Amino acid sequence: MPFLGQDWRSPGQSWVKTADGWTRFLDEKSGGYVGDISSFCKKDDHNKENLFNSLNYDVAAKKRKKDLLNNKAKIQYFHQEKWIYVHKGSTKERHGYCTLGEAFNRLDFSSAILDSRRFNYVVRLLELIAKSQLTSLSGIAQKNYMNILEKVVQKVLEDQQNIRLIRELLQTLYTSLCTLVQRVGKSVLVGNINMWVHRMESILHWQQQLNNIQITRPAFKGTTLTDLPLCLQLNIMQRLSDGRDLVSLGQVAPDLQALSEDRLLWKKLCQYHFTDRQIRKRLILSDKGQLDWKKMYFKLIRCYPRKEQYGDTLQLCRHCHILSWKGTDHPCTANNPETCSTSLSPQDFINLFRF
Repeated sequence: MPFLGQDWRSPGQSWVKTADGWTRFLDEKSGGYVGDISSFCKKDDHNKENLFNSLNYDVAAKKRKKDLLNNKAKIQYFHQEKWIYVHKGSTKERHGYCTLGEAFNRLDFSSAILDSRRFNYVVRLLELIAKSQLTSLSGIAQKNYMNILEKVVQKVLEDQQNIRLIRELLQTLYTSLCTLVQRVGKSVLVGNINMWVHRMESILHWQQQLNNIQITRPAFKGTTLTDLPLCLQLNIMQRLSDGRDLVSLGQVAPDLQALSEDRLLWKKLCQYHFTDRQIRKRLILSDKGQLDWKKMYFKLIRCYPRKEQYGDTLQLCRHCHILSWKGTDHPCTANNPETCSTSLSPQDFINLFRF
């Protein structure tokens, strides 16, 4: 027996834990005796292939289950804040800075899409993010983006309104993802390829649902647009800010078709969206030698951005750097907080987080 302090482990000896305790055995290279452990090793070698196969199967099954859960997971909108601080650097009082993804997660966009005054604003913001800012979002923000987009689609399917607007949004997002998915694994998109392929399949499914929408007419027969006096019909058309809506409205009835071609209507539409300088650069004359305002409008929208107008917007307080929806009270220390607020367009909102 080794005395206290002596190293009882000798070269060529190995120990293994069995049901009866620790057992010593000697390997064959050292000329020692190989005891009961030999049968244990042989049994282990016999089952090694089955063990590896079982492990590989379990890993693959767990991965498929994890991918499925990631695809179906819904983010709870735990940040339902009406305002947030926007800061671009670290100070002694505040550490870190606010990013686009953080602002997107914390502001209550989920409830904003239920407000008709804010719906178009959120949709435009989703479109701009899809065009160029999707890769700047964190993984949670990207998942939150898809969840909000799904709520937008479901709202349109139920209300049967803003169908073309959402079609364009989905097409923009799908086109961007077709390019980005090819670069997964290069720090472009967060997550594995299976998750993003599943999301692209969801977009295609939503597009198909929008294409299958059949707008139902009300059961009762009431006053229609064509029943109104011509001056009222023309006044209603002047409220439309998108020339494509005028064209679609003109296809409803022959009388509306004649009104939709009114030169004054298209002139006001051009003057609303574009400056005089932009209009002078894109003059188009008709066969009669007059300005063809309708053709000029569609040429101008291909060259310049249209004027954006929203019922409600996000606002930034210049005094305390708080971002909130218009009309939302925030803890501002200014004497007159109303004079410190600046309305932000969707593009201004994104530019706010460019460092």
